[in-house]
Amino acid sequence: MNMPWTLARQTARDAAKPLDAIELALPSAVGLALASAVRALASQPTCDTSAMDGFAVAGPGPWTVVGRVAAGDPVPGPLAVGEAFGVATGAPVPEGSEAVVPVELCSADGALLIAEALPGKHIRRRGEDWSAGDELVPAGSRITPAVLGLAAAAGHDTLLAHRRPRVAVIVTGDELLHAGPPRPGRVRDAIGPMLPGLLHNADLLGTTHLRDDPDALADALTSDRAALMPELTDALTSNQADVLITCGATSVGPADHLRRVLANLSAEVLVSGVACRPGHPMLLAVLPDGRFVVGLPGNPFAAHAAVLTLLHPLLDALGGHTTNPPVTAWLGDVNAHPRDTRLVPVTRSGALAVPVGHDRPGSLWGAALADAVAVVPPGHRGGEVEVLTCGSAS
Repeated sequence: MNMPWTLARQTARDAAKPLDAIELALPSAVGLALASAVRALASQPTCDTSAMDGFAVAGPGPWTVVGRVAAGDPVPGPLAVGEAFGVATGAPVPEGSEAVVPVELCSADGALLIAEALPGKHIRRRGEDWSAGDELVPAGSRITPAVLGLAAAAGHDTLLAHRRPRVAVIVTGDELLHAGPPRPGRVRDAIGPMLPGLLHNADLLGTTHLRDDPDALADALTSDRAALMPELTDALTSNQADVLITCGATSVGPADHLRRVLANLSAEVLVSGVACRPGHPMLLAVLPDGRFVVGLPGNPFAAHAAVLTLLHPLLDALGGHTTNPPVTAWLGDVNAHPRDTRLVPVTRSGALAVPVGHDRPGSLWGAALADAVAVVPPGHRGGEVEVLTCGSAS
């Protein structure tokens, strides 16, 4: 019996543990998941600083200007009541400063500075943003450019991140063409060109193309040589992949060898079919050496559905990424299936999802027009549904 869609997705996530953690220089860590939280190595600001160009003052005015300080200068000596110190934005203010008066609000009367000061105004106090040791970003978070900047501001030169999963793709099918227009009895491979753009959380080692031959498929899943993958170098063999993605051969027809091959290899099948339309023949297995196999159906939109259902949560888990709360939108009646989950290409307008049509399993036309795929539960007649982004990992 096919597994419910929600359970299949959770099974894929639960099947994997995060890969090794590696320490990387900040620019090299972008896009990965934090293996440990980013903590502040120093307080910010590290001392009381000025938020404006102006004068730091102590006590009521008028004040006598006794010095100036620029950003990057050492902290000046203490300020006595009735004294003022010229300060630039970001400069340290003297101890005893009660406020900073913006320069445009100041006037001079001989040697005296005249202005109205508001206590505490325009001074950023030490540790106002964070204190040394504070957790700034939790483990599992995606390392975005903003996270890199924050980590640098907090004193870090490197970050500990989970390495990105390595993926190899095996496309099968006697009927497939890899160049030129389709012709009677032959179709262009649409899945191979689609997959690299869907692997935002993984490194693609390479793609190999096989005829419908069970022995060749078994060799491609187990070989420690690149002989069956001539487009890969000897250093990039299938045995270095954490995940092997097969395209086609997942159903029960005479050319669908994947399930028999996996049984002969003593693989553990975790998901053998999912109650969803399209994509129900998809599967997830683990080889005896610990590598995962994700079997995508041969129909292009069905394969896309399998990527969203099994591959994305598996790659997220391997990469150490935390699960984001589901994104939802309101979807009307789209002729839900009575028993299976439907995956429907939609465009989003505010909180509304609008089907784009053209959603046959063998065509990517609808997915190409859509910006998301709506997860339509059995019996849906209108209401909130989960939506998955078409072109990226969730």
